[in-house]
Amino acid sequence: MTAYAIVHLHPADGPVEDEVLTYIERVQATFEPYGGRFLVHGAETEVVEGAWPGAVVMVGFPGVAEAHAWYASPAYQEILPLRTRHLDGDMVIVPGVGPEYDASATAAAMRAARDRTAQQAEDQAQPVRSSARAAR
Repeated sequence: MTAYAIVHLHPADGPVEDEVLTYIERVQATFEPYGGRFLVHGAETEVVEGAWPGAVVMVGFPGVAEAHAWYASPAYQEILPLRTRHLDGDMVIVPGVGPEYDASATAAAMRAARDRTAQQAEDQAQPVRSSARAAR
């Protein structure tokens, strides 16, 4: 299943540092051996909800294992400080969903799990109430 490395880069104070430009020049070569490719890079971000200061970068991989292997690779770890010394950001690796994905089935599973948890909490509280009444 396709996976994505998504980066939210926070705005930098001042001009872009040479190290950041070197990182940008070299990063693509680090993920290509793992089947990675840019899906979003250098595009202007349009915020339609909430706040999103900064930029977004998205790299697609054939799967989560490949994304993790890329991130841990010596080639990427070597250049990562070129970015992190100058730009704050957050990165997540997330699995994608297939064409058969159905959000309503996910909602139904979440609803069932929530209801089970609520029922278990109620069941656990029941003996406490019963023993409290018996003690009166």
